[in-house]
Amino acid sequence: MTETLTHLIGGKAVSAVAERESLNPSDTREVVALAPDGGEAEVDAAVAAARAAFPAWAGASPEVRSDLLDRVGELILARRADLGRLLSREEGKTLPEGVGEVARAGRIFKYFAGEALRRHGQFLDSTRPGVEVTTAREPVGVFGLITPWNFPIAIPAWKAAPALAFGDTVVMKPAETTPAMARALAALIQEAGAPAGVFNLVLGAGAAGAAIANHPGIDGVSFTGSQATGAKVGMAAMARQARVQMEMGGKNPLVVLDDADLDRAVACALDGAFFQTGQRCTASSRIIVTEGVHDRFVEALVAKVAALKVGDALDPATQMGPAASERQFEQNLSYVDIAVKEGGRLAFGGERLKLDKPGYYMSPAVITGTDPAMRINREEVFGPVASLVRVKDYEAALEVANAGGFGLSAGIVTTSLKHATHFRRAVRAGMVMVNLPTAGVDYHVPFGGVRGSSYGAREQGFAAIEFYTQTKTAYCLA
Repeated sequence: MTETLTHLIGGKAVSAVAERESLNPSDTREVVALAPDGGEAEVDAAVAAARAAFPAWAGASPEVRSDLLDRVGELILARRADLGRLLSREEGKTLPEGVGEVARAGRIFKYFAGEALRRHGQFLDSTRPGVEVTTAREPVGVFGLITPWNFPIAIPAWKAAPALAFGDTVVMKPAETTPAMARALAALIQEAGAPAGVFNLVLGAGAAGAAIANHPGIDGVSFTGSQATGAKVGMAAMARQARVQMEMGGKNPLVVLDDADLDRAVACALDGAFFQTGQRCTASSRIIVTEGVHDRFVEALVAKVAALKVGDALDPATQMGPAASERQFEQNLSYVDIAVKEGGRLAFGGERLKLDKPGYYMSPAVITGTDPAMRINREEVFGPVASLVRVKDYEAALEVANAGGFGLSAGIVTTSLKHATHFRRAVRAGMVMVNLPTAGVDYHVPFGGVRGSSYGAREQGFAAIEFYTQTKTAYCLA
């Protein structure tokens, strides 16, 4: 069951000593894959291959690029069951969540197959008589894509698909926690007929990511990960005037007002905070509840959380899988400790679970009585840990929601059109959800935040063309 992985450089599988283990977080006795630890040499080779492939790929008919992406999408969708199972084994999502993510990746490729044919320009009259002006979108060059472990096929898809659609070539460095999923995607892109060097994959840890950020042959870097790493990536890329796009997480508020439908509010909180083990940058990690409904909401939420079945990601009865890695598992537990020491009350969960097999299992945590200034309300945990803040009214809730350094997603549950409308306009976030979980976004619309959550152009949907192309303006005397 253990796969030995290779890099993909210039259309060829490049072997190396594979010593880095990718463990099954549901059963840490199982090694899902062994991966090589690439670095500067592998990145140099991948960039050289991507640069050599760029002229022909950029100059190809958009139909050629569209057809390739459509084939990739079809292959992913046809194999979603097997790929979803691999994803759940390697990352720890429940099997339905794993299959769902794979299907999303397939649809992303098919969406951008269409966008490849819709690279629009403009025809304008100049202010000077007899002069015509046109604008056109052109490919940029080679993009370095640094992707995280929590969505190990969807995020690589939403970075790679637009780059390929618009004529760019790619060097991807996935998270070292989930290399098997990234290699599976690379194999499908190759199987679909991508020309050698158009898509390259370098497996490895921080050294490979740093090599991409600093490489003079890479024209743009798209990064998803932590703020600390994002700052280093951004500074390195900007120092040589490369394009930079970064998504760096969130501390997303879900506001529940007195007039909310209680069942809907609890469902939104449960989904947003605990599904996919809370390992979503859009997770509802801060739940801000007005005092008139606070106690009833807490009681109802705790009852639902307590009923969640935590277990092996592949068990059909499991509703919440394990943390993806030991590092993430320990971080989750440490933040529960910190919250309690700072004065929070553990209303439920937050404990290590011992099941019938060794894994990174914890009970989902609900922490009440927290203050907005506590670390649990300012720092991203990235696990199944929800902190609750009691506030007086809507105005106080909005103030708390806008506190802190993040601004990715924000939600409100209310039956008041007045408050819903005001919240949409006044909350400092890139994405706003009304009577919906803060997590869960469509693949055909822009994704991104404000403040410390994001930097650069938006990802996904029609916005992706802004980052992966450049505008050329041409003047012509008729």
